[in-house]
Amino acid sequence: MDYIQQFDIRLEREMYYAGETLTGHVILDTNENFKLKAIRVLLRGKAHSEWKVVVSGERRTVKDDQVFVDERTTIWDKGEGLSILPRGHHSFPFKFHLPESCLPCSFEAKPCTVRYYVKVTIDIPYASPPQGMKYFTIIGPHIDCMDEQYLKPLIGSDRRSICCLCCQRGVVSLKTLVERTAYCCGESIRLKADIDNQSEENVRLKLKLVQYVEFYIERGVLGLNKEVNHTVLEYRGDCIQPFQKWRFESSNSFVVPVMPPTLVGICRLLQIYYVLKVWVEMEKSGDDLHMNFPLTIATCPFRIPNSNQQPIIDYDVCCDHVEGGLYIGPEFQLGQVYDGSLGMDNGETVVLYRPVYVCVRKNDTESVNESYESKHMPVPSAGPSCSLTNSC
Repeated sequence: MDYIQQFDIRLEREMYYAGETLTGHVILDTNENFKLKAIRVLLRGKAHSEWKVVVSGERRTVKDDQVFVDERTTIWDKGEGLSILPRGHHSFPFKFHLPESCLPCSFEAKPCTVRYYVKVTIDIPYASPPQGMKYFTIIGPHIDCMDEQYLKPLIGSDRRSICCLCCQRGVVSLKTLVERTAYCCGESIRLKADIDNQSEENVRLKLKLVQYVEFYIERGVLGLNKEVNHTVLEYRGDCIQPFQKWRFESSNSFVVPVMPPTLVGICRLLQIYYVLKVWVEMEKSGDDLHMNFPLTIATCPFRIPNSNQQPIIDYDVCCDHVEGGLYIGPEFQLGQVYDGSLGMDNGETVVLYRPVYVCVRKNDTESVNESYESKHMPVPSAGPSCSLTNSC
């Protein structure tokens, strides 16, 4: 419409937590007086799963939705009559109170998305109503590293005898300690491992943090699901010679990158969880030692009680090698359309929206973790209360 020069939706912030009040303004800049019936605002948050399957040789699209927030308000309404909106600059405030219930975080992946947005409709009589949408990020669910269940260390131990026919040639043992089971993005995973190589072959320590994502669609009796996994972090230690002992301390070298938090039991279309894999690789026999430690990616970082040195929270987009950072919806990409001519492929694409996640500034988390480690981190041992087998 020519008489509307500007139509914009502005929010006070780009990210919100559950239970907070979302506030914003609808901005209208007009160069003519016109009749206006109502301005309606919709707040919605929903998960959407969609992918293609082959049924009886036919390729079909299956989809499912789950709505978390659906609220509406009217910020301009003259009832049955019409009102004249004078030309000029106008700002219409609105606000919504986000539910106190546990909301899943904003998430972008090709099979499933979790999106929150504000939609504004301008009801003009005898004309197509202009509409606008503004996406924002929900930070959730609330997972605090300071909860008691996450502060208990995990201690694992395993050993294996290297055999040649009926003769035992030596024992390889591994003792591992993970300081706590919940970490915020930007924090260093605090891990210690002791390896005692009494065999006649070289061994090597390996670490891997893996992200598992499960997508669901409730369709029919059993429904559909698919699972993907991505390596978040990986470490390959130095070669340990026969009849040697070796200790590994993660220090600040195993930093969790920015990625979605653990999401289990909140959204029926999506589950996200993480596993830390620790194993000793034996070069000749291939008879490795394996341990799996479940880790929780939290939204509230670790804090040292009664300390002036506390981590500073920041927000950033997901790293590009895990789910949550691999996919950007085409509706959020603004750029040139390739027409086959040379030089068009060099045009830059503007990303209109990407969800952000909680992270801790690097310098702050290093100083906090080092201070805590010097006082509280124990030496790995095969304690009977937390002893793990190689299958964990």
